[in-house]
Amino acid sequence: MSSNKNALIRYKTLDKCLKNKYRKYTLEDLIDECSEALFEYEGKESYVSKRTVQLDLQNMRSEKFGYEAPIEVYDRKYYRYSDPDYSIHNISVNESDLKAMNNAIQILKQFKDFSMFKEMNGVIQKLEDSIHSTSQKSIIHLDKNEQLKGLEYIDVLYDGILNKKVLNILYKSFTARESSIFVVHPQLLKEYNNRWFLICLHKGKMCNLALDRMEDISVEDKVQYIDKNLDGDEYFKDIVGVTVSETMAPRNVVFFVDAANAPYVKTKPLHKSQEILEETDEGILFKICVQINYELERLLLGFGDSLIVHKPRKLRLRMEEKFKTGKGNYDQLIISEE
Repeated sequence: MSSNKNALIRYKTLDKCLKNKYRKYTLEDLIDECSEALFEYEGKESYVSKRTVQLDLQNMRSEKFGYEAPIEVYDRKYYRYSDPDYSIHNISVNESDLKAMNNAIQILKQFKDFSMFKEMNGVIQKLEDSIHSTSQKSIIHLDKNEQLKGLEYIDVLYDGILNKKVLNILYKSFTARESSIFVVHPQLLKEYNNRWFLICLHKGKMCNLALDRMEDISVEDKVQYIDKNLDGDEYFKDIVGVTVSETMAPRNVVFFVDAANAPYVKTKPLHKSQEILEETDEGILFKICVQINYELERLLLGFGDSLIVHKPRKLRLRMEEKFKTGKGNYDQLIISEE
């Protein structure tokens, strides 16, 4: 059990004792109660030290967690709340707190039809009822594609990651003629550009599978799960998108953006490594350090004639070739229309 959860159980237990009007609790009694509560949750002996309970009481008295509990010691021995109606579960909130909670609820409501958030529907409704926020329309709108295929698989994939299950996934890539069974060890779920991907171990190598290309999923009980213990921030730190190479090193990508579009790239960096090399009246020369993958190329191509790749040379030539092919397609269209 995490230390944070341990602390929450202790605070809940201390609160129950301190508001009990019919029993006197010494510090030793509080220690015993906390130890017993942890034993009930963990199913094993868990002794709470005297110093731990003293620090808990000090934290509850302070503003650290917003409790400011009126804990007093009477007869130099017993602990209780000086206000018999006080409880850490009855903390009052001001108008600013209510507005912040209301804004958070409006954001959560946009996820309530998402399969993995369905169990939150009742919680969101209770929150709405408790702070009377049902009449307020959402003023924050998140981009989402409710018709995107594959979202129905998020639950089983999430469960597979959480409970370390090997999965059989019937999958058909855009280039494949027929569907194939992939035996995978799911590690992470990743959303990029309004599409969802499963990052998984397949045949000893990491890969990503788009949820909208999945056709069926079942649990594989005969294969031992391999946990790569991936940290999302670390795993994706050198890329744009979802495609990570285990062998490719990040490269310096230098590109120029004209003056009309440079402010967009300046205020919304293409990658966290982005820096400005030179700024002139014509535009800005940027640099990012990333692995060169499909998603990066698509992103750079999306800027059209407002962006020019300078380095690396291989990427610049590939971009140039794509623009030449695009121009050729338009030329053919013009000829056919004539």
